[in-house]
Amino acid sequence: MSWGTELWDQFDNLEKHTQWGIDILEKYIKFVKERTEIELSYAKQLRNLAKKYQPKKNSKEEEEYRYTACKAFLSTLNEMNDYAGQHEVISENMTSSITVELARYVQELKQERKSYFHDGRKAQQHIEICWKQLESSKRRFERDCKEADRAQQYFEKMDADINVTKADVEKARQQAQVRHQMAEDSKADYSSILQKFNHEQHEYYHTHIPNIFQKIQEMEERRIVRIGESMKTYAEVDRQVIPIIGKCLDEIVKAAESIDQKNDSQLVIEAYKSGFEPPGDIEFEDYTQPMKRTVSDNSLSNSRGEGKPELKFGGKAKGKLWPFIKKNKSPKQQKEPLSHRFNEFVTSKPKIHCFRSLKRGLSLKLGATPEDFSNLPPEQRRKKLQQKVDELNKEIQKEMDQRDAITKMKDVYLKNPQMGDPASLDHKLTEVSQNIEKLRLEAQKFEAWLAEVEGRLPARSEQARRQSGMFDAQNPATVNSCAQDRESPDGSYTEEQSQEGEGKVLATDFDDEFDEEEPLPAIGTCKALYTFEGQNEGTISVVEGETLYVIEEDKGDGWTRIRRNEDEEGYVPTSYVEVYLDKNAKGAKTYI
Repeated sequence: MSWGTELWDQFDNLEKHTQWGIDILEKYIKFVKERTEIELSYAKQLRNLAKKYQPKKNSKEEEEYRYTACKAFLSTLNEMNDYAGQHEVISENMTSSITVELARYVQELKQERKSYFHDGRKAQQHIEICWKQLESSKRRFERDCKEADRAQQYFEKMDADINVTKADVEKARQQAQVRHQMAEDSKADYSSILQKFNHEQHEYYHTHIPNIFQKIQEMEERRIVRIGESMKTYAEVDRQVIPIIGKCLDEIVKAAESIDQKNDSQLVIEAYKSGFEPPGDIEFEDYTQPMKRTVSDNSLSNSRGEGKPELKFGGKAKGKLWPFIKKNKSPKQQKEPLSHRFNEFVTSKPKIHCFRSLKRGLSLKLGATPEDFSNLPPEQRRKKLQQKVDELNKEIQKEMDQRDAITKMKDVYLKNPQMGDPASLDHKLTEVSQNIEKLRLEAQKFEAWLAEVEGRLPARSEQARRQSGMFDAQNPATVNSCAQDRESPDGSYTEEQSQEGEGKVLATDFDDEFDEEEPLPAIGTCKALYTFEGQNEGTISVVEGETLYVIEEDKGDGWTRIRRNEDEEGYVPTSYVEVYLDKNAKGAKTYI
């Protein structure tokens, strides 16, 4: 069916209908555009979500991702990034294949529609002009006929009147002839215009309008086909990414299936295993012994003269529950029931027996980690030391590679002096060699600690010997007992102390008073901003970029007290360092 033959008189309605069709197309374009914006927003939110839950670098979270469940979660986050990327692909393809193409097509469609309806209006105007000409010719012919009829009647009247002169009759006759001729001319003109109008009208309704309407019909049908193709493209764009999205989901399922609960349980053991042996049985303390003794002055004097020293550690037994020991101050204090002593043992603050124990206690209290990780249980300490050794070996290898590269470059300069001065590389080569030597010394230090932990070296480190050496001359038995009580053959804690060592403890208040001043705890760290040569007594030299421990803040005199290691500490100008105080230890400025 053709619009040209069936809708020949519906020009205005066709104009409205085609405008409605363009509006529908523009509405669909707007729909697809909003869909692309939703896809982009969804992809952005997915990426932000995945980024939010990604483990932070150099943080505790990064260590947690050793577990298979956390690895699966990390794989899920990575797949969500790919999943979000597919939604971005959907948005891009819909924009390029639908939105942009349809927007351009709508502009072309509007121009084509405007052209067709312009031609239709032009044809309408032409037929209206022809119709007006026909009406004008018809009215003129009608008027001339009436004028000719009146002139004829007047002539006949004048001719019949005997009183009218012949001249007047002749004049009336000539007037009638003129009017009759005008009527004939009008008739011929009207007939000619009528034939022309009929021809134009036939062309208008059977040729011009049908052709224009046919073109409009074809244009409208193309629009309908185009919107259908766009809808197919809309579906195909989604369909194209389904396989990739399916792969993302398959990878998530695969990651979930890779979770190994047994492996995670083993990792927990490796992460928290202390290496200590479980506590042994508590020995029975017989409180009936005094009842069996014979009460007499002689027996009492003999017991006082021959017995062991009264001062000893209260509640001392194999398999203690805590490495630090609670000591009874008064030897005459009456023994309490075991439950009361156990409660006091758990809730009371433990005493510290030697400098190494003091250092460990301070480290645990202030949150500072000793360089040799001596605050950790043996197994964890071994792992930390091994990790540190591996890191140092990597740094050494990196420096060695750099040294080799500089050496090769120097050889090239020696062979080709025009490329550069070989002497210019000597300073850099010396600096790299010094860095390698420093790293090797550092690695040897950590390897020695690691060997100590693994039992390849004597249990007591040089540092422990230095700390306890000051008491050897006065109280060797006490120091040896302390070392045996705190150190095991693998360099870690132990809970054993022999009864023999316990009996040799002198009656001195060794746990509460030291012959030398105890070291201040670290309350933070600092970084040297400039090099400072400490030449005066009480000062310490620092190198730019060096990191040290802060043990006392600036009290308003412009000096900050810092420590490099156990034997090197002193004051530096506060303006020469950048201080980072530990919030947990900010108030720990005094001696303990």
